[in-house]
Order: sequence, then C-alpha cells, then structure tokens
Amino acid sequence: MESYAILRDLAVIILSAKFMAILAKKCKAPGVVGEILAGLIIGPLLLNIVQPGDFISKMAEIGVILIMFSAGLETNLKELKKSGPIALLIACAGVAVPLGGGLLLYLCMHGFPAPGTDGFFRGLFIGCIMTATSVGITVEALRELGFLKGRVGQTILSAAIIDDVIGIIVLTFVLGLRDPASNTLLVVGKTLLFLVISLAGGIVIYKLMKLVDARYPHTRRIPIIGLGLCFIMSYAAEKYFGIADITGAYVAGIILCNIRDAGYIDRKVSINSYMIFAPIFFVGIGLKTDLSGVDSSMLLFSVGFVLVALVSKVIGCGLMAKICRFHNLDCIKIGVGMMTRGEVALIITNKGLNMGVLDSSYFTAVILLIIVSSVSVPILLKLLYAKHPDPEVE
Repeated sequence: MESYAILRDLAVIILSAKFMAILAKKCKAPGVVGEILAGLIIGPLLLNIVQPGDFISKMAEIGVILIMFSAGLETNLKELKKSGPIALLIACAGVAVPLGGGLLLYLCMHGFPAPGTDGFFRGLFIGCIMTATSVGITVEALRELGFLKGRVGQTILSAAIIDDVIGIIVLTFVLGLRDPASNTLLVVGKTLLFLVISLAGGIVIYKLMKLVDARYPHTRRIPIIGLGLCFIMSYAAEKYFGIADITGAYVAGIILCNIRDAGYIDRKVSINSYMIFAPIFFVGIGLKTDLSGVDSSMLLFSVGFVLVALVSKVIGCGLMAKICRFHNLDCIKIGVGMMTRGEVALIITNKGLNMGVLDSSYFTAVILLIIVSSVSVPILLKLLYAKHPDPEVE
C-alpha cells in the first residue's frame, strides 16, 4: 500500500509545484519561490498531505544533480575567455566579500568560536551560501531594457558564470573541512587532484564525445551518454574525493558544454529535470522547512542575512569594477546585477541541512533573500539605467 501512496505524493507534488510556480510568476517572483511555497502548503507545516521521506530525499538529490549538470552545459567557455581578467576579478571579489560577510554576521550574532569548531564552520557555511549568484533574473531584466549586449551587461553575465565556478570550488573546500579527521592540506590536495583529473580526463572525454556527436548528431545516444557521464562524475566526486556530488555534475556539464549538441543534451535532460526531479527538489525544501524553531533571534538573523548578502555583493563587485575603471554608476549596476540569488543558494543550504551543519529554520533566511533580491534587482536596474544608459547599445 505504501508504494501506491508514493504515486499519490508524486502527483500532489508535481501539480502543486506547477500551479504555485505559475502563480509566483504572475506576481513577478521566480517560479522556484512558488515551488518552495507549494512544499510549505502541502507539507507538515500546513495541510500535511505529503510527508518528507527517504524516497523524496533521493529523488530530490537527483534533481539537484540534474540542475547543476544543466548549469555546466549552459556555461559558455568561449565567452569566459573573451571576458578576460576583469570578469574574473569581479567574480572573485563577489565571492570573497560575501563569504567574509556571512561568517562575520554569524560570529557577531552567535559569539566568536575558535577556528575549527562546529560554530566557526557553521558561520563559514553561512558565508558560502551568500557567495552564490543567480543571474537569470538579471539577464531577463537587462534583455527587457535592451542593455544585455552592452559592456556592463556582458560583464555581469561573464562574472556571474565565473562566480558560480568559484563558488562551487569554495563549497567543495568548505565541505571537505567538515570532516574532523581532515586537515586543510588534505582538503586542498583532494580538491586540486579532482580538478586535475577532471581536466585531463575531460579533454579526452570531450574529444571522444565530439567524434560521437559528429557521427551521430541529434540522436538519443548523445544525451544518454551525457547523462551517464553526469552520474558517474557525481559518484566519483563524492566517493573517491570526498567532494560534493553536485561538483561532479557541474564539471561533467562543463566538459560537454562546447560540443555541438550541448544544447540538445541540455534540452533532453531538462525534460526529466523540469517534469519530475527539479520540482521534487524545490517542493522538498518546503516539506523539510520547520518554522517551529524560528523565534525572534532567527527572524533578526534572517533580516541581517538578507542585508549582508545584498550589500556584500554590491561592495565586492562594485569596488572591483571601480578598480577596473568602470564609471561610478556602472559599478553600482554591476554590483546590483550580481545581487540575485536562486537555485544554487538553495542547493548549498540543502547540502548543509543533509550534513547536519544547519537546521531547517535557516531556509527561512535563504527563501527571504531569494524573494527580496528577485523583486528588487529588476527595479533597481531600471532606475540606474534611466539615470545612466549604456552608450554602447544606444
């Protein structure tokens, strides 16, 4: 009887996720916010129709792996090379300042534990959540304004892509530090070894896939092989290197992002992700969210979390853009454009929950950040461009 209940739960999750995603978009909010709210509504918090369980958790894990694989496939390595050191510097500052800001926020509100303790690691993980940038909303806003192809728009786009790569590396390093038996040199060594092996093996895999793609273009075997590579690298990253499985999935996507049928693979994989696994992941966050532990101190932390996360991106990216000789208002545009948060922040938070680093009450702060950044960024960009349009696209 339990197996049939799973089918009912899947139907409720998928339908409620779609309905709430449509409703969220009507309200000018990201669809993922609606899907998370769907989980809150149908879960133990309100209606208690669906219970979070082992099956849902495993399906959600596949969902997040597919999301990161698609993110890797959508990476434009040629564009990254064109953007040069400027986007790299902005991205580095956009990771470093929020990472430090998140750690400082946690330490100020919960005392100053010694480095290496659970409290210090939790603060480091809070900072890690803040590093993530979701540029989708920014890109759409710039496209509507007609400034996406300008110097500022392209800088934001390139910096956000690099930001994600650096953020994943930082996450990998921080997660490695979680093991009490590990040391910093071992964590760095494992991370570097994984990246070196991925680079060497990735070149071989890329060339082989390029040959297969040339001989059998647009055939089902291409996305099937790609999906198999995604799962193999996810498994190898976690099993043999102690690195998050999502890192392996992301690297697998980057390996294949330049083959001719990369878009075709992404579309085929996204069907499974969009239809089943991704909604289960986002609804699952709502199902696991427990607001019973949200008191006045957690609400205060959530407000501080949102403010620090937004301001630190503007400071980090804006100051580096100024050093790179952008106009003052353009620096603010770049900082504001990098403020949006989305799926990656939720993925990192969920990873912390599964590892026991965070409890589910922290989802409140992250969801609030996603909503505030998603609503405010398009409005702020419109105001900034009204004052100082990009002359390159006029």
